[in-house]
Amino acid sequence: MNKFNSYINDHVLFRVANLNTATIIIKIMAGILTSKAIAVFIGVEGMALIGNLRNFLSAVHTFSITGFYDGLVKSIAEVKNDTFKLSQTLSSAFYIGFLSTILVAFVSYYNAETINQFLFSANYKYAYVIKIMALALPFYALNMFSFAIMNGFEKYKILLIISIIGQVLGLLITLLLIYQNNIDGALVAAVIAPSLILLVTFVGFVNQRSLVSSVKISNVSFSVLKKFAPYAVMALVTAIAIPMVSIMIRNYIIAEVGIKEAGHWEAMQRISDYYLMFINSLMALYFLPRFSEIESKKEFRKEVFSFYKSTMPIFGIGLVIIYLLRSVLVPLIFSEDFQPTEELFLWQLLGDFVKVLSIVIAYQFIAKKMFTQFIIIETFLVVVMYLSSVYLIDVFGVEGAVMGHFVSYVMHYGIILLIFGSSLFGVLQEHNEG
Repeated sequence: MNKFNSYINDHVLFRVANLNTATIIIKIMAGILTSKAIAVFIGVEGMALIGNLRNFLSAVHTFSITGFYDGLVKSIAEVKNDTFKLSQTLSSAFYIGFLSTILVAFVSYYNAETINQFLFSANYKYAYVIKIMALALPFYALNMFSFAIMNGFEKYKILLIISIIGQVLGLLITLLLIYQNNIDGALVAAVIAPSLILLVTFVGFVNQRSLVSSVKISNVSFSVLKKFAPYAVMALVTAIAIPMVSIMIRNYIIAEVGIKEAGHWEAMQRISDYYLMFINSLMALYFLPRFSEIESKKEFRKEVFSFYKSTMPIFGIGLVIIYLLRSVLVPLIFSEDFQPTEELFLWQLLGDFVKVLSIVIAYQFIAKKMFTQFIIIETFLVVVMYLSSVYLIDVFGVEGAVMGHFVSYVMHYGIILLIFGSSLFGVLQEHNEG
């Protein structure tokens, strides 16, 4: 059929599906079981607080490794047969990541009280959790560095095994700590679980142990760092801006509506994350490398509309099914106390549908390193998301937060269509398509 479907059949489903699909399924199952434990042992209020920590961790983890992961994987794949260039790549990524991680850990540890007030308010005393996170951060960064190397060398089977072990180990520790210490256990588990897999990763990394001698401070290269820079900055903007605005919106709901309503909104975000994992993973696997090699508007247009025709209808049907089953899903994943979450599904699902329509095209920013445009669009998105959510929360209560999600992505999609309008809808010149 078309190139997209051929790629999915010949590459993704064959080469990466076992790694990716198995990992995602286990991650979703672990997430659902964790959500269930939080709902049963901690309740709606605890869900809101853990949501803030979850978003903060996402931002801190990405910042601690300077967003280099994707750039490092791609660079290793390109230079793995050149010993000197490989050494430069590994050395540059390791030392910039090391400095960044230590800086983030240091700032987090010695500002734990301030971070606690931002995430939980002065009414809660969880600064010690932030300090534990800071101590665990270097182990997380080293783990991701090892992961990137194995990914770059296409050690997919090892990565699959490590990912599965990591998810299961993290789940068991999380459930144990929640059972023993309720919300304190859940918060501690959230900050240590991503780092615990380091020992397992080292076992898988042992067959690449010769690479350790390649990491030398003398081989740090500014040209390599410059190559990483676009990936790093764009990853940092996305990974930090969205979680931070989520924390601000959740705090606003807590302050203006109530902490239980914030817990219901967090439950909706978790469900959204679960079903978006599949589609986001598929897009990242295919569109980033595909758009990087495309030189003509005709090919770009063909890929986008191919995805719209082949995948979006299936995704849309899936969202409709989720909406119809919402009264079953909410108590199944959480508990009866989360029943008000059902009222948030419509706008969240509509927003997620538009979000996917938008993100497919937005991969062109990263593929073509359209740095300035990407920063402006992402900044616009988070500003509109926050302002529209705050305004609509004042009018409609917690439902306004999911309305704001829909409004912000509709506007985001509209601007992206304006930017790429000529490529998608304009008249193509056969002699000058680029």
